Amino acid sequence: MKTIMKIGFAILLAGILVSSFQGAESTPAKVLLALSKRDRTLAIVDPASLKILAKIPVGPDPHEVIADAEGKFAYVSDYGGGAYHELSVVDLVEQKALPPIDLGPLSGPHGLVFAGGKVWFTAEGAKVIGSYDPASKKIDWVLGTGQDRTHMIYVFDGLKLILTSNVASATMTFIEKTAGRGFGPPPGQGGPPPGGRTGPPPGAQQVNWEETVVPVGRGAEGFDVSHDGREIWAANAQDGTISIIDVASKRVTETLAANVRGANRLKFTPDGKQVFVSSLGSSDLAIFDAASHHEVKRVKLGHGAAGILMDADGSRAFVACSPDNYVAVIDLETLEVVGRFEPGNDPDGLAWAVRP
Repeated sequence: MKTIMKIGFAILLAGILVSSFQGAESTPAKVLLALSKRDRTLAIVDPASLKILAKIPVGPDPHEVIADAEGKFAYVSDYGGGAYHELSVVDLVEQKALPPIDLGPLSGPHGLVFAGGKVWFTAEGAKVIGSYDPASKKIDWVLGTGQDRTHMIYVFDGLKLILTSNVASATMTFIEKTAGRGFGPPPGQGGPPPGGRTGPPPGAQQVNWEETVVPVGRGAEGFDVSHDGREIWAANAQDGTISIIDVASKRVTETLAANVRGANRLKFTPDGKQVFVSSLGSSDLAIFDAASHHEVKRVKLGHGAAGILMDADGSRAFVACSPDNYVAVIDLETLEVVGRFEPGNDPDGLAWAVRP
């Protein structure tokens, strides 16, 4: 009798496991990723149905998320205002958490970009930016900014120009790669040292990074680059203004009295014609015309908003309404809220993951 009961239980358990496996939703080729800071999860969302396909645990205080170029892995910054020093990693296809990346002394990771096969990040606690190479599983580059709260990061195509916003210093930093002058002997030394040559091989060139610090408004945090690459718009949370910077001259050309106090993120629409600014200090999403610099509309979004994500096809924008625990969906033609989904408590960072 006991043997029969054991066999019956095994069959029942196998049936449950098979049933659960068959009921699991696989990850589509294109998904929306949404972080929940309070729940410490990454939601994988079907952008067509807005259905939550899976929630994967990540590290403490997750703020930003980015996916690799193949749409297979997501990287999450565990921020904590400088208390933490890891990037969480999620396998999006298998829908599971992987071992985190330990950044060592580079604490307070926040802004993330995936470019050139690497994860580029800011680390507020160390006042640096850096890059992590998933192939070698190593941090392969670090550069200090000397600015307080280096928060968000943008990497231009070609990897020769990087931008950061520095919240507490009220600045933007241009970090530009230059050729350098090549290696050579120290001043006053005419030839190789006794015993043969040391140092870099003949003809090796130094890699030099020049930093230009541009003063903007107080609390500069969210920013974006215009589609033609000529302008940077930076939202200044404490002043409620927007600084417009000319990329060529690296100077502020205009400061808009935009009334966006508490501004958190700023994004251009896919056609480059409008600019969205979210605010954690206001119920309004502010929308501006990129050409005239005039305000177009204010959209009511509960009690505040954070992360903004644009659909590349120009149909929708997604805005994380953090205090109200949902992500709002906005029609980019009518500029009206047309839907929502709930990825978890206190949503913030949003990103796309697209498999070729």
